This record gives sequence, C-alpha cells and structure tokens, in this order.
Amino acid sequence: MSVPWPVGSATGVGSLPGTDPAEAVREVFGELPELPHLPELPGRGPGADLIGRSAVLLTDLHVDLQPAGWRFVASAGLDERRAAGLLARDLDALEEHASAYEGPLKLQAAGPWTLAAGVELPRGNRALSDPGAVRDITAALAEGLTVHLAGVRTRVPGATLLLQLDEPALPAVLTGRVPTASGFATLRSVDEVVATAALGTVIDALGAAGAVPVVHCCAADPPIELLTSAGAAALSLDATLLSERADDALGMAIEAGVGLLLGVVAADPSTDAELSHPSRTVEPVREIWRRLGFAADRLAAVVAVTPTCGLAGATPAYARAAMTLCRSAARLLAEDG
Repeated sequence: MSVPWPVGSATGVGSLPGTDPAEAVREVFGELPELPHLPELPGRGPGADLIGRSAVLLTDLHVDLQPAGWRFVASAGLDERRAAGLLARDLDALEEHASAYEGPLKLQAAGPWTLAAGVELPRGNRALSDPGAVRDITAALAEGLTVHLAGVRTRVPGATLLLQLDEPALPAVLTGRVPTASGFATLRSVDEVVATAALGTVIDALGAAGAVPVVHCCAADPPIELLTSAGAAALSLDATLLSERADDALGMAIEAGVGLLLGVVAADPSTDAELSHPSRTVEPVREIWRRLGFAADRLAAVVAVTPTCGLAGATPAYARAAMTLCRSAARLLAEDG
C-alpha cells in the first residue's frame, strides 16, 4: 500500500472562514504541513463559492450569476470575471508563500455531476436535465482542470499535486433527488454506468496531467464502489456518517490500493467541547478498521485525517483548533501502528 502523502498526515476538506487568502494559506501550511491544501474562502461572496469557483475552470463555457444561482451564458461577464479574479488571488497567495514547497499539495474543484446539478441552462432548468449539456460540462472540466494543474505546477514546481473532485450532489443525482429549477419536481435519476463514465473521463484527465485524483463525498451514503470504479486514487469521506452498509465497498477499495481521507473532526462549531480529545476523535476510524478486519499497523499507512466537511461556517479560532486537532489525531493513528 502506498498513498501520496506521508504516514500520519492530516489535511482540510477545502473551505475556511475569512476573506484573506494570504492569511489562509499561511495558516494551512502552518497547521497541516504534511498535506496542505489550497484553502477556499466562500465568505468573500459570489464567485468564491464551490460552484462559481469551479465553473470558471470550464474551458469555453461561461457562467453568470442569476437570482436563482449560476447559469450558463454565451460569453463571460462581470460575475465570471470576479470569480476568476478571486481564484487568481488565491493562486498568487499560494505562490508567494509556497513556491519553494516540496511535497503533496491538494487542490479542490467541483466534480462534473455537482456542476451539472448546480448550474442552470441558458433557458432555465439544471444542466443535469440535458445529457448533451452534461457531456459538454464533463469535457470542459477535464480540459480546464488540465490547464489549471499546469498553472499551479509553474507556481509550486516541487509539489506533488492531488486534485480533489467535490461531489456532494452525486448521491442525489443517482437517486433522482435533485430538484428542478421550480422546486416542484425532481430530475430523473442518472444511471450508475453513465455517472461512472463521466466521472472517469475527468479522473483520467487528471491522471494524464500528472495529478493524483481524489473524490470527496461527505454524504451518509457515498457511492464508494462507483467512485473507485471511476478511477479515484483516494476517497474523502465523513467517517462519522459511514455505516456498516459501506463496509464491503470500503474494504474492496482499500484492498485495491485506494487511500482514504477520513473526516473525524467536527466541522460544526457547536461541538467545540470535543476538540481537546484526539483519542476520542479518531475512534470512528478505529471502529471502521476493526469492522473491516485489517491489521492495525496498516491503518496509518492508508488513512489521512480531515474535518468532517469544510470549515467555512466556523469561527477562525475554531477552524484553527480543528486543523490542529486533525494533525494531533493523525499522529495518534501513526503511533498506533
């Protein structure tokens, strides 16, 4: 088993509170030095959100912000330029702080199904309703992320890049729970074969561009078998939500060499009292490992620790404490081995 991060690593899911990208990058590299990530700061407003930030990476597709959300349009406008500018400032901050960094570095972008469920067509309704639009999004994302990776590599040439595709909408896409634009109905479910193929197209492009493909899905019912079939080298999951129903698929993924980024530190600031107990924090991971029956000394070689979800809704103090706890928990798992 070999994963693209050191034993005892911790990282973030993506988002943090605040509006200063330079400060966020410094904090991430200080708190999570073994596996830092490019922080996302949705508190800056439209264009810093997951959908807007990712949509500007789509080659030859353009978006604009409407009252109902992001919508495809014929040409770039103010909203798209603002989103692109926010991402550029994040990358400038990364280069300024970490241009000499050598080691694994995680980036994040929405996956094709979450984008299709989150962006409307020019005449309304979600792009997910149009198979042709989904194919266009998939191709544009594959190409756009290839360009994005090349740009990051020129800024941080010593980094080994991981690209995390965020797919929070995928379970709803597969089960027909994505609402129409009106909200009065839901869109038809997508066949797993189709979903796997589209996700696999993007994952293949990431691999061809020299990045390690990771897929994040923090739902209680993540489609683990689909994600591994699509080619994900690592899965980012919420360990506190995983039930025994996921054990078979999770065990097969581990046997196939897939790494795990497991969320164990609460992203909800209301659970602040639990942030001082690393041994209790990692217990969901230990319980999963016991159920799967793998040797204890393999655990830290497979698993990196993360918060259960993004930390954008937390206070800055809580987010910092959560990252510190992730690192302490990861070290504890490494000591167990």
